Amino acid sequence: MAGKIEITREMQAVVGVESPPWRYEVTTTSVRAFARGVGYADPVYYDEQAARAAGYRSLPCPPTYLGTPVFIPGQSSDTFSGPMLSGPRLQHGLPNVLDGGTETEYFAEICAGDVLTATSKVSDLSIRESRSIGQMLIVTNESTYTNQDGVVVAKQRGQALFY
Repeated sequence: MAGKIEITREMQAVVGVESPPWRYEVTTTSVRAFARGVGYADPVYYDEQAARAAGYRSLPCPPTYLGTPVFIPGQSSDTFSGPMLSGPRLQHGLPNVLDGGTETEYFAEICAGDVLTATSKVSDLSIRESRSIGQMLIVTNESTYTNQDGVVVAKQRGQALFY
């Protein structure tokens, strides 16, 4: 079981610090690959005529897919393709992590051909008790996605549970 966890001033200082913007591309190939990978069979994700007939301007992004981060050697994470961490880092010293889930809120249509810009931040830190593993540090991250026209199209919130 984990020992007592404390949210320090240094940890609290990371909350609200926004990352540099990063580009995400939405292509017909990436929409089709994601839809296929998660098992969606609706033709709107594969056939542009079907998508247009359903009222979309191109293939719509399947739920939770918000484009592919543009990989730039030396600037991108080799693991996740997005930007390497810059700015203050959350130092908690906890060795284990669990995925606490992700929710996506949509504000506008996202389709193949869109280029999104995302910024991220730690939006909350909290501590919860678990019967089986003791205390956990809950880190909530929030990413905001803006399209090429400057319109916020989605916000994604995810939690990581460290113990």
